[in-house]
Amino acid sequence: MGKISIGMLGWRFDEAHVLDEDGEFLPLTEMPPDVRERIIRLDVIYNAPCHACWLIHGDEHLEECNTAQYVYGEPLSEVILCEAHEPDFVYWFREDGGGQARGSDDFEEQFYEWFLEGNRAPEDYEGMEYVETDPADLPPPPKPDPSEREELLEEGTADKVGISDEDLANADLDFNAEYPGTE
Repeated sequence: MGKISIGMLGWRFDEAHVLDEDGEFLPLTEMPPDVRERIIRLDVIYNAPCHACWLIHGDEHLEECNTAQYVYGEPLSEVILCEAHEPDFVYWFREDGGGQARGSDDFEEQFYEWFLEGNRAPEDYEGMEYVETDPADLPPPPKPDPSEREELLEEGTADKVGISDEDLANADLDFNAEYPGTE
């Protein structure tokens, strides 16, 4: 088994941590805690506006922001980006010191500061290369049954991914996502 992206490119998961031997999603409670946190966080950030677009247009012009397709960083300190701004992030991370912020609580803020100072990737700079596959190759993501919701609430998972326990308890967790890329 290899690596897969779910819903957005960037975060990759070991197939064995999210899929069973039949290719179906494991119940959330059977996923490793860090994987589960990212899967739940994807429900919050999926279809959100690109952070770089938001920095340009602000809250009052969200309709001008592109929908984010990429996610980098750790839950609650992630940067989500559209296709147009993903090369800017990759450049910052690889070429302009952003990699030093890896894993830090202010990872997102450091990218914001760099971007707001007018920094951008060179025009011909390319972002990451991803292998695209047919989204139908993956089953729909897991939906916790009521017993899983209680277990996740007891573990405090909701707090770790920036949603309330009440929201998690009521969550349908249907990402309606097209699942890009396996590597």
